[in-house]
Parts: sequence; C-alpha cells; structure tokens
Amino acid sequence: MEENEEKQAVYPLLARDIGDLTRIVEHIGADPRALRYLQPKRRILSLFAPSVDYRAAAFIKQELLSRGGDAVVAKHVIDGQTERSGILIMGTDSQLFRLLQKLESMDCWGLKEFRTNLNTVLKNGAIQRWTLSLPRGRELLLGSGTKVMGILNLTPDSFYAPSRVAGEKELLSRAGAMLDEGADILDLGAESTRPGASPLNEKEERDRLLPRLRALRRAFPDAVLSVDTCKGAVALAAADEGADIINDVSGSSLDEAMFTNAARTGLPYILGHMEGTPATMTAIPNPKDLMTKLHLYFQEKLRTAEEAGLPRERVILDPGIGFAKRGNSDRLIVKEAESLHALGRPLLFGHSRKGVTGKSLPGTVALSAMLEGRIEIVRVHDVGPNRQALDVACSVREANPWP
Repeated sequence: MEENEEKQAVYPLLARDIGDLTRIVEHIGADPRALRYLQPKRRILSLFAPSVDYRAAAFIKQELLSRGGDAVVAKHVIDGQTERSGILIMGTDSQLFRLLQKLESMDCWGLKEFRTNLNTVLKNGAIQRWTLSLPRGRELLLGSGTKVMGILNLTPDSFYAPSRVAGEKELLSRAGAMLDEGADILDLGAESTRPGASPLNEKEERDRLLPRLRALRRAFPDAVLSVDTCKGAVALAAADEGADIINDVSGSSLDEAMFTNAARTGLPYILGHMEGTPATMTAIPNPKDLMTKLHLYFQEKLRTAEEAGLPRERVILDPGIGFAKRGNSDRLIVKEAESLHALGRPLLFGHSRKGVTGKSLPGTVALSAMLEGRIEIVRVHDVGPNRQALDVACSVREANPWP
C-alpha cells in the first residue's frame, strides 16, 4: 500500500426505505435531487403470478431481460409444451414500470389482465400511510410504526383464560392499565371465536357487550375502541354506543348483512379471513397455495364490500392467523406479511399466544418484533411486553449509520 493511500472497505449497507436512502445520499454528499431517480432503483421486487399463458410468460421474460431484470418461468415455456406457467418477475420499480409501458400495446395472451394487476400492485406498494376517520373528528393514522391493539374479552370461554374480564370494575382497571402500557386501540369482544366455540345468539352478545362498551366510552372518552363481532346488527348497535372500529374475523362470512351494516356505521372495518366457523374450522385442512388464496379472497371481499357501500378506504385486512390455519400456514403469513400490502390496505395480525407462537408470551413478543414496521397493527393480550418489543425493533430499524 502506498504511504498516503487510505484503507478501503466494501460492505453491504441496507437501504430499506427512502429514509435509509436519504441518509446515505446526505452522508456521501450527493445532490439530494438524485433521490427521485435513485428511489425507483433502490430495491429489487419479486412478484409472483400463479398462472399465465405460456406465450405471455415467454414475452415477459424476454422484455425484462432486455431491461436488466429477469423472470422465472416453467421449463417448457420455451418449447411450447405447456399451456400455462407460473411466473416470478424480478426487477426494480423502474424496470417494472418500463415493462408496464411496453405492455400498454399488448392485449393478447392475457397480457391486458396481467398489465392491470401489475399496475395495481406497483401503485399499492407505494402506499406507506393511511388515515382512517373516527367519530367526533378523530383520526387513526397507520403506517408510521406498528400500533398495538389490546384484547379485552367479555367471554367466559375465550381460548386464553387470563384475558377474560369478569365485570365492569375489572374491565375499566384492565383497560386503563393497557392504555398506560401503550395500547393504541382497545378491542372488546363478547363472543368467543376460539376453535370449537359454539355461536352466541344476538341478544346474548348485545347484553354482554353494550353495557361494557358504554362504560368504557364514559371512562376513556378519547380512547380508540374496537368491537369484535361477526354480526351486522351488533355492529350497528355498537356504533351507536361509541365504538370506533368494527372487527369482524369472519369477513362477513357468518352474516351476509355485515358489509351493509358496517357501511351504515361509517366506521373503519377490519376484514378477517376465516374458513368454516369457529366450531368447524379445526377440521378444515391447511390451505394449499395459501398466499394466492388470501389474495384472491381479499380481492373478492373488497369488491363485494364496495358493492354494499363499504369503501375500501375504510378497510383494514386481517389474514386470520390460527383460523383454519396451522403450523406452516401461520408461519408463512408472518414470513410473507408484506405481500398483502399489494392489496393497498393496512394490515392487522392477531398472533397473540396462538399455536404459531408456541402459545407463549415469549413467542408472541418475538413475532411482534419481527412484524414491526412491516404491518400496521398487532392484536395482543399482553400490551406492555409487546409494546416494548415493538419499540426496540423500531429503534433498530431506524438506526442511523452516521448519527
């Protein structure tokens, strides 16, 4: 080494988001105007289409290769011995947007639908913040860090016994403690949806839920209160008693009137994924090709909700961890969490003390930390430990190489 030559180093440095990229540009001393050109090249996207015409697959692959990207297709696409192929396209935002421009003139081989879907995914993927309107002029801001929803169960048979609340005094005490520990939302439920649970009739659910909801609203007038119900009539009644959010784990599958009634409430609506009913879902086999199934399910549900008057701008999506899913299926949802942002809506995960966590607090906290910054809301029984885990994970995610 020459006497005046400095030691050199080359190493990976993650530009996870625009904030990371901005800090790197500032440290190097590059022109900040370059950010608008650098951001579309910052990351490589991997987007999967389960089935396209083999000619479309071949065309897309060649077009991406010519732009510096690539695509994975079935081996017989090249010789036409297969009619359809799955396809994994890989490229930067810039390369994929240029592919879209090319596809504007291509309507054959199903490319028109592919173009529409690709355009939607790219646009939805650029959404980073959501603002949901709440009653009395309040707002719920999502996307600036993962929020905590604390669980308050009025049921005598919920799957995690310590979460059960006996009476009004205990309810107010526990709700106050959760808010002090950092809960952003309180979720009040009067009907158990644990595996094997029997349904509760509407009158029983209303009698359990509404007096407690009134008491919570009086005691905590500014708190964000969610009501966990699968019944449209209960959702309407809860809205009249001060609820801010309707949380329906069934996604209207247990009450076809739910979307219409949820629309009438004017409240944000959490749309869950569940097959069967709580009483039958343990007998349902783990779904195959789960991520495709979830995407198609939510696309259809969002369309149906809008037809019923419930705009997608009011919807939060919950993939239903533990609802007719077990083992690898639940782990896959956590692993591929960002995939569901292609639907353009904020995400809630309810993994707390379920099988995917080993039914434990340490497992729950570990998954919450893994999900920090990747989804918008975690629904948990133990607010304090999960809030602490999220805060630590957030501080790591936002660490600056050059403070």
